[in-house]
Amino acid sequence: MDQDENNEDVTADAELAAAIMKRHFRPSLIKTEAWEGYEFADMEIKITESTDCYGAVLWPSAMVLCHFFDTHREEYNLMDKNIIELGAGTGLVTIVTSLLGAKVTSTDLPDVLSNLRHNVNRNTRRRCRHEPCVTELSWGKQLEERFPRTTCHYDYIIAADVVYGHPYLHELMETFMHLSSDDTVILWAMRFRLDPENSFVDTFEKHFSLEELYNLPSLRIKLYRACKRRGDTAQTSGFQLF
Repeated sequence: MDQDENNEDVTADAELAAAIMKRHFRPSLIKTEAWEGYEFADMEIKITESTDCYGAVLWPSAMVLCHFFDTHREEYNLMDKNIIELGAGTGLVTIVTSLLGAKVTSTDLPDVLSNLRHNVNRNTRRRCRHEPCVTELSWGKQLEERFPRTTCHYDYIIAADVVYGHPYLHELMETFMHLSSDDTVILWAMRFRLDPENSFVDTFEKHFSLEELYNLPSLRIKLYRACKRRGDTAQTSGFQLF
């Protein structure tokens, strides 16, 4: 790559990152409840965070994923599509995809569900074609019992910043595998921090074809599109992930 091309890439990265971060605003006056504002899907969205755990804080990867959906509405028409979000956190991505017409199942661990449900209800009630469902999902646990393959088919699996230095990467991979049909598309925004992120991507590519949609070095975030590799017969229990 020559210098001119490198400069163009840096400029494009900076412009896209700036456009994404401009979606965030803070209220000029906070009265009874602290919240952060976001503008997506032609709506003002109010998000309440919590400092009690990582899952109740909104990370920039969620904004990257929301910006992508909002600016690719024709290519990724979400109207009436079945979507499941892993690690929904504060609920921004669930809210935006619901506002864009999708039937969304929003999942996370039990300790963040109350705040997640509060944000989702506040921003989607009487605004959406389909009321989103907020439910518990602990990666790798009771997958077939709670999300049986015969009845649960998802057009999209979406995830923002679910890969980081935690001990449940094997369970996360099991969950991706279980929820994916041959025609399911995964859209996954990921912030790179430590070596485990790189090794997870390498393992992920053994079972899914991976396409990079955004690369934002200034935010250390990449957005991927993935589909299960044809003929991959690996089971969600008993196969070697790492």
